[in-house]
Amino acid sequence: MDTPPPLTEHTEPTDADIEAFRQQLGRPPRGLRAIAHRCPCGNPDVVETAPRLEDGSPFPTTYYLTCPRAASAIGTLESDGVMREMNERLAQDAELADAYRAAHEDYLRRRDAIEVLEGFPSAGGMPDRVKCLHVLVGHSLVAGPGVNPLGDEAINMLPEWWRKGPCVQPCAAAGQEEDQ
Repeated sequence: MDTPPPLTEHTEPTDADIEAFRQQLGRPPRGLRAIAHRCPCGNPDVVETAPRLEDGSPFPTTYYLTCPRAASAIGTLESDGVMREMNERLAQDAELADAYRAAHEDYLRRRDAIEVLEGFPSAGGMPDRVKCLHVLVGHSLVAGPGVNPLGDEAINMLPEWWRKGPCVQPCAAAGQEEDQ
């Protein structure tokens, strides 16, 4: 991708955002705290979740990617072996490994500012391996370029998922519900 999506501010989720989440994932949100990043189309594409769900169970994925188009494109990268290649580079490149460890520390700082999950790892395989590109991309979209080197790399490999327009139409669905 030539130009990654710009940083956006954390915002309180609106009814339309919650409806977008439902449409994107096919279920209501759990532990939703904020819209952490907005797609250029205007819909949420990364949400911030509570470190513990309502039932008290830990949920270490603080930045949850919700856009199905972005998620599908990331799934393609994963099936094409990008994670394996990244893991090989982590094992051989001390500078990359140091930058990835710093991304892990950033992720933990952000999560712990909400609630500390003592003894729980960050997410996505950080700090020693790449286990989930979805998490790394979510972190990079929220933190901005230069914080998570492998998340940034993955974003640069993605197509501009928003170019075809919104992946869901939450305002239309919310309006239909109000009419009923």
